[in-house]
Amino acid sequence: MAKKALFITSNVGVEHDELIQPLEFLKAKGVEVIHAAETSQTVQTVKSDKEIGPSYSPQTSLDQVSAEDYDILIIPGGTVNADSLRLNETAHKIIQYFTDQKKPIAAICHAPWVLINAERIKDKNLTSYKSIRLDLENAGAHWVDKAVHRCNTHEWP
Repeated sequence: MAKKALFITSNVGVEHDELIQPLEFLKAKGVEVIHAAETSQTVQTVKSDKEIGPSYSPQTSLDQVSAEDYDILIIPGGTVNADSLRLNETAHKIIQYFTDQKKPIAAICHAPWVLINAERIKDKNLTSYKSIRLDLENAGAHWVDKAVHRCNTHEWP
């Protein structure tokens, strides 16, 4: 059975390359990829949080997702995207399910911000865009100064 990856985003301010590059990479590896946004309306991407990027249609909305159907969760960055998802209870529940089941989460750039509001980063080692380091540390995370950091499963509840 093919692995299934769930990408969750808001509908605005999603960093283009952080959505499209991992999505296309996983598709090329035979992974079934689903993109769920806050609503089923068009998702507006950005490039470097400054320029408007292409728009995409998500396959579904967050409230239609069953987290148990997926093997990995990917949360792209984008300052506005992450900030919007921080306030989305459905996104929090999806994240909580993945952490509680010890399933992998790839939180890219500003996306670890969302993990704070989902209350799942205390005592975890992770990295992020440097501007949110203090927020993560204040929430109890151990920030790692690396471009990529992989947490071992035992670090999750």
